Amino acid sequence: MVEPVRYAPGQPGLPLRWTSSAKSGLGTSLSANSRVWFTIGRGILNEIYYPNLDQTTVRDAGFLVTDANSFFSEEQKDTHCQLSQVADGVPGYRLVNTCAQGRYRILKEILCDPVRSVILQQVHFLPLQKSLSDYHLFALLAPHLNNRSGDNTAFLDTYKGLKMLFAERENDALAFGCSVPFKQCSVGFIGYSDGWRDVHDHKLITGSYNRAENGNVALVAEIDLSNCDGIFLLAIGFGRRYSEAAFHVRASLLDGFKSAKAHYVQEWRTWQNGLLLLGMPEHENSRLPSISAAVIRTHATKEPAGGLISSISIPWGLTKDEDDLGGYHLVWPRDIAEAAGALLAIGAQKDAGEIIAYLHS
Repeated sequence: MVEPVRYAPGQPGLPLRWTSSAKSGLGTSLSANSRVWFTIGRGILNEIYYPNLDQTTVRDAGFLVTDANSFFSEEQKDTHCQLSQVADGVPGYRLVNTCAQGRYRILKEILCDPVRSVILQQVHFLPLQKSLSDYHLFALLAPHLNNRSGDNTAFLDTYKGLKMLFAERENDALAFGCSVPFKQCSVGFIGYSDGWRDVHDHKLITGSYNRAENGNVALVAEIDLSNCDGIFLLAIGFGRRYSEAAFHVRASLLDGFKSAKAHYVQEWRTWQNGLLLLGMPEHENSRLPSISAAVIRTHATKEPAGGLISSISIPWGLTKDEDDLGGYHLVWPRDIAEAAGALLAIGAQKDAGEIIAYLHS
């Protein structure tokens, strides 16, 4: 039976700024099969880039928590975050976000699937007061496909029996899926029918719209905590069509987080092990060289090889709209030359050589 279309009201939605350029983490796979980059700030995913480093696709993605009655908490504003790497020198992250009121804790590991263009979040929601059944957890995502908040279309659909949330704009698409079936989903326009407003006002999803066309849209889904004991895997996948993005999400969920993490950690360790001058005496700063090396390498393009942008961020993003992205998503000769010099200093001769070839071409 075909589900009737329930259009969200409020098109095109309010304009939305980017997020702060103050990042606490950033990462990508070293594999060319995974053409996606992510950033982390204030305990949640911030801008995600696909298929190149000059194209943002997501503004942010985080959680909302309620008790379906009077309690409302937003992960990025109402928790204290502790962040660490999943392994030394590897730009994958373990986050411990603890509610400022001491009611819950969210444990997350975030990294890229090295086999495909998917961001994975392995999540464990822990109640610190009362029981799991007393809480409702909502995943919220704001698409900004191809650097634009406007003219995005969001909708609900199923792919091979799995309900997913989608967004499309021109030739770019994303899919948002979970290892346990979403309990309830909705799409809407920012400021009018979006999930944040609905959950904030009602402590539950009440809109249940399944399509929002050509505007500044947001996706929201309730996680079925009782069906997974609070442990689940979220996947955000990308493609040129929504079916391609859905395929990537489905495949990543089937492969699981353990396999992706092992592959991701191994590729970065292999790269780090080939570097020089990373050893320092054992003290609190002994990890800084490997972290710095990973940060520089994360800014490199996948195709063509050798490109390296100035920063995976939008300077003063909280005051910028999509018409004023700034000049950091470009290859600047001064900055790329500095990066090449740093790579040569740590023995990454292949990477430095690719930069020289890129500049020469």
